[in-house]
Amino acid sequence: MHNDRPFGGKVIVFCGDFRQILPSLPRGSRSDIVHASINASYIWDHCQILKLTKNMHLQTNAAGTNSDDLKQFSDWLLDIGDGKLGETNDGYGKISIPDEFLIKDFNDPIQAIVETTYPNFLQNYGNRDFLQKRAILASTKDVVDSINDYVMSLIPSEEKEYCSVDKSDQLLNSAFGVLTPGFLNSLKTS
Repeated sequence: MHNDRPFGGKVIVFCGDFRQILPSLPRGSRSDIVHASINASYIWDHCQILKLTKNMHLQTNAAGTNSDDLKQFSDWLLDIGDGKLGETNDGYGKISIPDEFLIKDFNDPIQAIVETTYPNFLQNYGNRDFLQKRAILASTKDVVDSINDYVMSLIPSEEKEYCSVDKSDQLLNSAFGVLTPGFLNSLKTS
């Protein structure tokens, strides 16, 4: 049976936020990457687009968070993603962050973001649900290490360190022999 429909007429479900899930093209320009995405393909004309109508950011309202504030923040994030905010300059976006989303009065930035993200941490550090509903994002591993060191210093119990060594069962290329587990574990990538 001859069928010239995409995917042979089978129903295929694509999902995700195409603003965040771009293809990886080695040495590709920004334009190359955008043009390689599914919504730039001829297949896109044959797709039925269904949109999420419920804001998932509002589903997991953390205790003590004002739902109006959370909705305002979620709407702001969606507006950025939809390209409704910001000015472009040579392909880069310039976005102003509203004052109400900033932590302004602090002496120690790490202490400020930890206390803001994890209020009453000492009373809740053993509460898995409390910890799973929050996250601090950082641009480099050095910043992550600094935040982790600060948080660990707050916990009033003795620290335990669990070590492991990962190694290959067989060495497929003798050149990899110089890459010892100690060396690999010492690397700090961002």
